[in-house]
Amino acid sequence: MGLVLASASPRRKELLTQLFFSHPNVTFSVLAADIDETPFSDEGAAELVTRLAFEKAKAGFLLAKQQQERHTEIPSTPLTVLGSDTIVVLDNNILGKPLDIHDAKRMLQALSAQEHYVMTAVAITDGLRTLDRLVKTKVCFCSLSTSDIEDYIATMEPMDKAGAYGIQGMGGNFVTRIEGSYSAVVGLPLVETRDLLKEMQILT
Repeated sequence: MGLVLASASPRRKELLTQLFFSHPNVTFSVLAADIDETPFSDEGAAELVTRLAFEKAKAGFLLAKQQQERHTEIPSTPLTVLGSDTIVVLDNNILGKPLDIHDAKRMLQALSAQEHYVMTAVAITDGLRTLDRLVKTKVCFCSLSTSDIEDYIATMEPMDKAGAYGIQGMGGNFVTRIEGSYSAVVGLPLVETRDLLKEMQILT
């Protein structure tokens, strides 16, 4: 099993695959880590996203270990598990995934013609040590009309995205500029993740 991505996100899987363009022998498995993402009281955005990335990595490690123990006929290999989490922050308010269509509309109305921040944390663990990185990117939205918002929500793209938009999809139509890591906004900061994999000696 070796390297495990503790995420069901197809976007993170695609980005992680991109990191191994010069390492064709490096592969990874995917395990969805289900954790409680409820913020603690008085927990700041940076603390929240970093904690969630760590907890996803930890939960993924436990799941992968259990799978190894169930398949004793297959020689086990050392595990390294990567977890990541992304949140959108507007005026110190955390915008998670919308609860429903009305919630998505509320978020997009709030983001219209405003600057906000996308925070993505990455944590990687081998069961003995855990490393993490936090990446903060500024994103600027154009002004959105009511029809813009309603038409976008009708595509259903916003419904599983933090902040109710996907910059790599149709939501990119609303982004006037970014300052920072594009891949972090998508869900996995490539440069920082590559550095972590090197520190864990997954990449050389």
